[in-house]
Amino acid sequence: MPEVGNIDDVAVQLPGMRVAYEGDALNEADLADTWTEQLQEWLNQAISAGVAEPNAMVLATADAEGRPSSRSVLCKGLDTRGVVFYTNYTSAKSHDLTVARYASVTFPWYSLHRQVTVRGEVEKVNVRETAEYWASRPRGSQLGAWASPQSQVVRSRRELDNALSSIERRFANVEEIPLPPHWGGWRVKPDTVEFWQGQRNRLHDRLRYVHTHDGWHVQRVAP
Repeated sequence: MPEVGNIDDVAVQLPGMRVAYEGDALNEADLADTWTEQLQEWLNQAISAGVAEPNAMVLATADAEGRPSSRSVLCKGLDTRGVVFYTNYTSAKSHDLTVARYASVTFPWYSLHRQVTVRGEVEKVNVRETAEYWASRPRGSQLGAWASPQSQVVRSRRELDNALSSIERRFANVEEIPLPPHWGGWRVKPDTVEFWQGQRNRLHDRLRYVHTHDGWHVQRVAP
C-alpha cells in the first residue's frame, strides 16, 4: 500500500495553495453575438489546447427537499436550444431534474483559467435525437446502459459484472443494440450563460449572457 501523507500537513498547506492567473482580459467587445457561438469558440480553444475531456461539465441539481448534488457528465449536444447530456432516466440526477425542472452545468477548464456556467430549465431530448446519438455510442457503452441500474445500491462489483454478462448473452446475436426505454437525453435551456476568465489579483472577468423578455443581453458581474 502506498504511504498516505499526514492529513495535518495537507491542512497546513491548503491556505497557501493558489495559482496566479495571467490570462488575457475578457471584454464585452470580444464576445460573440450569441452565447452559443461564444461557447463553441471557447470549446474549440479548449480542444486545441489539449484540455482533457473538454466537453466534461459539472451538473448541479437539487431534490424535492432542496438538497443539492453535483457530478460530472459529458456534453453531447450544443445548439441554440441549449446543452445536452445523456443518462439513465431512473438515475438520481434524472429524479432531481424531473422534480425541479432546473439545473446548472459548468465547464471547468482549469488549465486555461476559464469556466462557463449554463443555467436554465431542462427538458427531455426527443426520441429521434436520442436514437441518433445512441447509434453513435460504442457497443460496450450501449450494453452498459442496459446493464446498470444507475444510482441504485448494489451488493458488489460482481453483481454489476453478472448483469453485464447477462445483457451480453441477451444481445449476442443482435447487430444493433436497441435504445433502452429508460435511457435518454436532458437539455439545459439557458436563461443565463456566464463566461469566467481568471485575472490578476482575483479580479476575474465575468461576462454573462442573460435572457429577458426582449432578448439576450450581456452583463458584467463583479468577481
